[in-house]
Amino acid sequence: MGNDVKEGAVRLQEDAEPVSSKGDHREVLSSLLSGALAGALAKTAVAPLDRTKIIFQVSSKRFSAKEAFRLLYFTYQREGFLSLWRGNSATMVRVVPYAAIQFSAHEEYKRILGRYYGFRGEALPPWPRLLAGALAGITATSLTYPLDLVRARMAVTPKEMYSNIFHVFIRISREEGLKTLYHGFTPTVLGIIPYAGLTFFTYETLKSLHREYGSRPQPYPFERMIFGACAGLIGQSASYPLDVVRRRMQTAGVTGRQHASIAHTLRAIVREEGAVRGLYKGLSMNWIKGPIAVGISFTTFDLMQILLRHLQS
Repeated sequence: MGNDVKEGAVRLQEDAEPVSSKGDHREVLSSLLSGALAGALAKTAVAPLDRTKIIFQVSSKRFSAKEAFRLLYFTYQREGFLSLWRGNSATMVRVVPYAAIQFSAHEEYKRILGRYYGFRGEALPPWPRLLAGALAGITATSLTYPLDLVRARMAVTPKEMYSNIFHVFIRISREEGLKTLYHGFTPTVLGIIPYAGLTFFTYETLKSLHREYGSRPQPYPFERMIFGACAGLIGQSASYPLDVVRRRMQTAGVTGRQHASIAHTLRAIVREEGAVRGLYKGLSMNWIKGPIAVGISFTTFDLMQILLRHLQS
């Protein structure tokens, strides 16, 4: 009888492993799908503002809200309404895999760090929470960086120069070399560590505080939007100068300004435009579009996760 019990326990354990593995695969696929939709909706909503911000970042023109909206208006007059979304196809090609990988990686890093620190199934403490966000950002950026460079090129050039995404890749590889596809990668990674770390950290912290002190276990969608907006505001403000540097390095091949390194680019910006005006050019626009985009992104991800769990159960 003892042997029968042991054999039964072994069989149960063997049967449980595939179920657990299947559950893990479902969670990963759920995170990938939710993240992809979250990124697509968020970026499409703010694409005109994003394009305008990039144009100012890579030029030496002084930024102001009046000049930004004037640029939007003249672009609309000269090229039509849909031109405000020029480069958005490249953005989607980049942001869908980027957001899918980032959100999915964040969920995985939370599980790994939760097991490591003994917080399985519970909210992570502050430092692991910050680390999970930073690692997720690094993972997604490393895998999708060339698509970000292509999107920046399309945003600052006329239609005649690059007709589509594949044309950008072909011209860069022929005229500037394949290494150019990772030009500006270092400042991007250096910037994504505080950005992704602080963004995920802030959002998760606000949700945790809501669970602890709120009257409901789950926040309403508009509350998630507010939490995401706060997260975007903090994350983007902390990493913005490196965002300006990476845009200058990414678009050096089409703007005629060669930037060999991060230090060289920083010195050039500060010398020509000043520390605050140069390195924080367009930040006020980011304070409008950033919180909107991050709020939509986090809210969409959470609601999609809830919906998919209901459908699976």
